[in-house]
Amino acid sequence: MSEFYNLKSELPSGSPYYFEQLKGKVVLIVNVASKCGFTPQYKGLQELYDKYKDKGFVILGFPCNQFGGQEPGTDDDIATFCEKNHGVSFPLMKKSDVNGDNTNEVYKWLKNEKAGLLGMTRIKWNFEKFLIDREGKVVHRWASTTTPQAIDADVAKLI
Repeated sequence: MSEFYNLKSELPSGSPYYFEQLKGKVVLIVNVASKCGFTPQYKGLQELYDKYKDKGFVILGFPCNQFGGQEPGTDDDIATFCEKNHGVSFPLMKKSDVNGDNTNEVYKWLKNEKAGLLGMTRIKWNFEKFLIDREGKVVHRWASTTTPQAIDADVAKLI
């Protein structure tokens, strides 16, 4: 069994979100921010989620304020912004770090499993994406510039 299913994160309410509930699902994990040039990708992410959620697809958003201070709000502010401006209904985790000494355990695992360009493990900016298959294996990692529409075919192959 993949270590992916042993992971957990924290919801904005403070409750744990156990990844064991993701067994058998295709999962896209994205570090997100509300005041970034890539923020319009929320709309594309929601469209992707709507298209495949009934076929075992989940998106998890991880708000992060480490890139240009582009996620300065509280967890409540973030949730309200995402729902009101982009219709986001996929789960958002509690705001956390994806790089450095306080990196959350999910991103420690993701970066260890799938390095980026030139073998670099650090997250370079908001809206980097990791795709995990139904067995809990990271099969793709995309840079911020890769749109949700551009990864649709890769998601569809795993559905």
